[in-house]
Amino acid sequence: MSIIVGFVPTPAGEAALVAGIAEATLRKEDLVIVNSAREGALVDKSVAPSDLLADAARRAEDAGVTATVMQPPYLNDLADEFLEVARQVDASLIVIGLRHRSQVGKFILGSHAQRILMQADRPVLAVKAGNSHF
Repeated sequence: MSIIVGFVPTPAGEAALVAGIAEATLRKEDLVIVNSAREGALVDKSVAPSDLLADAARRAEDAGVTATVMQPPYLNDLADEFLEVARQVDASLIVIGLRHRSQVGKFILGSHAQRILMQADRPVLAVKAGNSHF
């Protein structure tokens, strides 16, 4: 089994990575770092540069955790695709970062994190940026 982390190059993504490494260390499990981009998108702010992903994997390895980086493209729905990857790797825990959004923003735009929380068939650890004590 493994811990799966949804990683984006943001403070929330960093918080998720830190928490994922801590959980993988505690549980003595591997870490799968997932960073996805919409297939065919020319620009996607959620895509992490390869050097940042390599650094994330190195940080896990430095903590004694075996890490794998995945960048599967998604076609339709990021939350569905992410949850499918969690099933494929038989994740024991999903770790995601949350960012602050207004109630109106949540209502109009929806939330990938909210959908992952509601639809996951396994435990989800949701962390906020700036509140990490790992």
